[in-house]
Formats: sequence, C-alpha cells, structure tokens
Amino acid sequence: MPLPLARLVPRRLRSALKAGQERLVYSDTGILHGQAPIMKTRAQLSLEQNLQATQKGQSSSQQTAAPTDQAARDKPRDAKPRLLLMGLRRSGKSSISSVVFHKMPPTETLFLESTTRIQKDSIHSFMDFQIWDFPGQLEYLEPSFDLEEIFSTIGALVWVIDAQDDYSDAVARLNRTILMIQQYYPHINIEVFIHKVDGLSEEFRSDIFQDIVQLITDELSDAGYENAPVHFYLTSIYDYSVFEAFSKVIQKLIPHLSTLENLINILANNCGMEKAYLFDVLSKIYIASDSRPVDMACYEMCSDYIDVIVDISELYSWEHPARKPLGPQIPEAESHVILHDRSMIHLMEMNKYLCLVSVIKNPEAKEKKGLIDMNCRIFQDALNEVFARRWERDS
Repeated sequence: MPLPLARLVPRRLRSALKAGQERLVYSDTGILHGQAPIMKTRAQLSLEQNLQATQKGQSSSQQTAAPTDQAARDKPRDAKPRLLLMGLRRSGKSSISSVVFHKMPPTETLFLESTTRIQKDSIHSFMDFQIWDFPGQLEYLEPSFDLEEIFSTIGALVWVIDAQDDYSDAVARLNRTILMIQQYYPHINIEVFIHKVDGLSEEFRSDIFQDIVQLITDELSDAGYENAPVHFYLTSIYDYSVFEAFSKVIQKLIPHLSTLENLINILANNCGMEKAYLFDVLSKIYIASDSRPVDMACYEMCSDYIDVIVDISELYSWEHPARKPLGPQIPEAESHVILHDRSMIHLMEMNKYLCLVSVIKNPEAKEKKGLIDMNCRIFQDALNEVFARRWERDS
C-alpha cells in the first residue's frame, strides 16, 4: 500500500503561518527539518526599509503624473516585482492569497473579512516579490491615484473573476484596466483567474471559460490590441488548480526559466524520471519542471509528499533533554517512498528555498538510488550556480 499522502499541516506550523495583514513570509526549506518559517512584522520591515532609504538618500524630485513604460524600465534594479491581485468584491482574491502564501485551510477562508485597503505581503524566497491585494471597490483608474506608483514595477496583474456570479461588470472593468495597461505598461502580463469553478459542472465550466475569453479578446481586438499578453486559468482553492495557475504566473517572472527547464530535462532523461518538479517549499508553487505535459494527479502527489516530510520532521525534530548527541548529519533533506505500484517518489533539498520532487515509475529505480542521488547532486550544483550568478548580478 502507498504511504498515505494526506494534506496535513502540523498544528505548530499552522499557527505560525496564520494569515494576517502584518505577516511577512520568508520561504525556507528549514521546515523540511522541523523548523518553523521565518516571520517579520510590518513594523520590522518598515524600519529596515527606512534605514535603507536613509543610507541611499531619497530623491526630492517629484514623479510626473503621466505614466510611461520607459519610467517603469528606469526603476531601481532592487525594486521587488509585484503581483497585483485585483477584481470585484467577494471574488476570492484574499482567499487565494491566504491559501497559497499563508497556508490557510480553504474552509477557514469563509471567515475572512472583505479587504478595505490595499494589503501588501512580502514573500522572501528564491525570488523576492510582493503580493498587493486590492479592495474590489477601489477606483484606482481615477486621476487621484498615482498609476506610476501602482503599476510601474509590477510583474503581473492577476485579475480574479467569480465564475458563480454575474461577471459582466468584472469583465467590463478588466477590459478598461487592460486598455490602460497596454497604453502605458505593455510589458505587464495579465493573468485572469476564472475562480470558484469547483461547484460547476465540466460543461458549464467550459462554457463560462469560452464566454469570458471571447468577451475580453473581442474588446481588445476592437481597440487594436490583438496580441496583448492576457492568459486565462480555471481555478479553485479547494483543489490544486490555483497552485498550478500561480506556478505559471511566477514562472514568467523568472529570467532564467529556460536554463532551469533544460537542466531538469537532462536530469529526468538520465534518471528515467516520469516527471520532475522544482518546488518552492513553503508555497508549494513549482518554479520549473521538465518538458513533459503536467499531470495534475502527479503534481498533487508530489505536493502532498512535501507535506508528509514536513509532518514527519515535525514529529521527530523536537528537542528532548535526554536526547543523545547526534551523529554525522547531511545538511540537506532527502527522502523517497516506494508506492504500491513499485514507482518511487524522490525528494531532495536543493538550496535554502527549493527542493526537487520527482516520480520514477521504473521498478528498478530503488536499486539505482545511489546513482540517482549522485545525478541530483550534480543538478544541485548546476542549479545553485545559476542562482548564484543571478544574485551576484542583483547585488
């Protein structure tokens, strides 16, 4: 029988990751070793930012009111890319952010209050970025708002549409937003989450998806923006579709994605891996995978296996006063499990933020695990070299 892969979040970890406006999440593979993730309050981050601003000196010149794409390119290199969550009220924006980045169980999102002001979350992982959750009633296109401040450094705009409600107003407002963005910031990716589809039949999902896509593309074509970077996803917080969608969004912000995919392809081909994912451990978003088509069942199994490792490490990593001194320890977490069909799930920590999880269906894989581990270590060295060069350029 396979190891049960229940999505269990340890009680201590769940309390540490409780969603909140003042929470700042630092993704770290230390949770694979039973350590709680690092948190910082809004006050701590504000103090750090003020100290950095004092050291660098603040410019006294005022930004012009008219936003331009050139101004976005002239922003400082250390500016963190932003993901803007937008949509009408009660469309599910805060629920998505809480489930994906704060590990809130989906059933508890029913008690979330409506967002009344812009909520900013800083995510510190392999790539630092910010999540800005906009209130649905905020009229950000009015002249009183500084569009340059809102849109200049964003990497993607995630627009959430409630598929179970009348979406005509949401589509109309989205079209106005896209037309403005295409005029001033054409480099921005627009990601449309057609959300809350878990309660809809497959046929109804398909009809709604096609209708929304048609309404938006027709409007853009009439305005002369046939090739606008708009992408559509069917999502729900009650399955892995929202994690899959956010994985695709984040991947577009990674400048060396093709290099990572080539490395994973080489590893998968040499080790006979059916599918391999490079996960951000805390959010369980995969930042890269091999070129084989994504199988949601396989992705769910790999994601659940990370939860299993976190649960087990939580059980056995607590401090005990009578514990004997530990022997030699390997610095990275590594684990594998053989399922009932003799396929193997293999997990190996890559660096401070990432782990590689793969599925190998060759029944002889367990006999060649030493060779697989060696190949994974070679991949780890290449991966860390790629990220080290990027961090050197950014520093």
